[in-house]
Amino acid sequence: MNFDTPSSRSAKIADPLSETSAAEEVGFRKKDHANCSAVLFDNLKRNPDNIAITGPLGTLTYKALCEEASRWGNALANSGLQRGSRVALFLDDTPAYPAVFFGAVRAGFVPVLLNTQTTPDLLAFLLADTSAEIAVCEAEFAPEFTAEIIEKTAIKTIVIANGSGAVNSARFIHADDFVKDHSTTLKCADTSPDDMAFWMYSSGSTGRPKGIVHLQHDMAYTAASYAKRILDLKPEDRCFSVPKIFFAYGFGNAFTFPFTVGASTVLMPGRPEPDRVLDMIESFRPTTFFGLPTLYTALCRSDGVESRDLSSLRLTISAAETLSEDIFSAWKSLSGLEAVEGLGSTEMLHIYISNRVDDKRLGSAGRAVPGYDVILRDKDGKETATGEEGVMWVRGDSSAPCYWNRPEKTAETMVGDWICTGDRFVERDGFYYFQGRADDLIKVSGQWVWPLEVERCLAEHPNVHECAVIAHQLADKRMTLRAIVRLRDGVTPGKAETRSLQDHVRQALLPFKYPRIVDYVEDLPKTGTGKIDRQKLSALPTSDLAGA
Repeated sequence: MNFDTPSSRSAKIADPLSETSAAEEVGFRKKDHANCSAVLFDNLKRNPDNIAITGPLGTLTYKALCEEASRWGNALANSGLQRGSRVALFLDDTPAYPAVFFGAVRAGFVPVLLNTQTTPDLLAFLLADTSAEIAVCEAEFAPEFTAEIIEKTAIKTIVIANGSGAVNSARFIHADDFVKDHSTTLKCADTSPDDMAFWMYSSGSTGRPKGIVHLQHDMAYTAASYAKRILDLKPEDRCFSVPKIFFAYGFGNAFTFPFTVGASTVLMPGRPEPDRVLDMIESFRPTTFFGLPTLYTALCRSDGVESRDLSSLRLTISAAETLSEDIFSAWKSLSGLEAVEGLGSTEMLHIYISNRVDDKRLGSAGRAVPGYDVILRDKDGKETATGEEGVMWVRGDSSAPCYWNRPEKTAETMVGDWICTGDRFVERDGFYYFQGRADDLIKVSGQWVWPLEVERCLAEHPNVHECAVIAHQLADKRMTLRAIVRLRDGVTPGKAETRSLQDHVRQALLPFKYPRIVDYVEDLPKTGTGKIDRQKLSALPTSDLAGA
């Protein structure tokens, strides 16, 4: 497929996967999915009057949302963009997001979902990397699009959504003016299943974010595999994803899965403070709730949570990291539901390993989701035996074919039709247990230590609200472990507390594994996807009280 774009003439991308037995297992036919806007627009025939989206900024039926999407698609098409041009989306979770996204892909353009917590220098990099000529941003974020940011990009027009942000340049236009007088119907572009559909960026937790390209059929595959086999949503369901739409996990939860079956999605803009999330559950009565371990921790320890009404929920999902036993049990006590844990990635678009409601193992990521092949390989690339640790490789028809403009990273990760996750696992009885990243092990006092093991141990201490454990190099070049801890409210940091935490690790694990350095923070920095930002943690000043 060829796209005539400012940055790349004749940019050809090929899907590495041919027909697989995994696709046959879930009854998926790629040829039936030529344009991913069908995920939304198919509802015009089957249930146009059902609620598609609801939330603090209003409610739209499927008919109304498709009309808004059509207006956006027509406006983009009439703006001079060429087929396959990227459109940068710097949006919060509001009705504008699905309208712009689905309008763009239906018109043959490629929306790029950007993290709204992106720093100015990184925003400049991302905009340049996409070669987008049009960006759509929240009024709240419009001031971030300064002349300095966009001067080295291809941006010509910035459309301001959800407000009347200051228009101080000819580049800016309000959304109402941009889509004004455009038709509420839109013919679908003649794309093919393997055409480029949209991009997301990696969280950048281990380096510069990478542009992850997804194809037109990928959304439908995640719906046929994970959503159908694990969630089993019905039209009467109402999904509430706290993780944002620019995160692949939130994207599937809020768009792909509810829209595929004609269910509804609850959109919450703004920060996910525990009280706001609980208010949303009580006000909008979702049936299916998607969170992260950091969110479940905050909810379970929120003041007054015991009196909140969670009775609308029938299914609660957690992903990205493993829930501690303490939080798993606390959430079950509050909601009456056991969180169903899974593991996915932006490269695979959603979850490919998951527990089930009626088949789970606490502490595991779960079993391979139908539709995905999963194997563990040793350092020589050989498949490991049951019970032996190995790096996880995954294959399925939702996999990204490449990182944009990153051939070396593509070659490292996308090998044939497999994706190398870089995560180490052990498989027992079909369930996979996370053992850390492939390069996570460090040598402390001559012995190998896995920081995540220590982190999980510390998280079980009754005074710890949240923590992270990272490698730290001392002045004499020796390596040690450093714990960054947010204590529970009312607990005072100090030497006595540090000793208590260190002794907890000494007694629960082996003595040499305790963190020599313990630093306290009011909050742990997070990436836009809700994961702990370990790059920022490494940059935090340390007490450097080593040698304890």
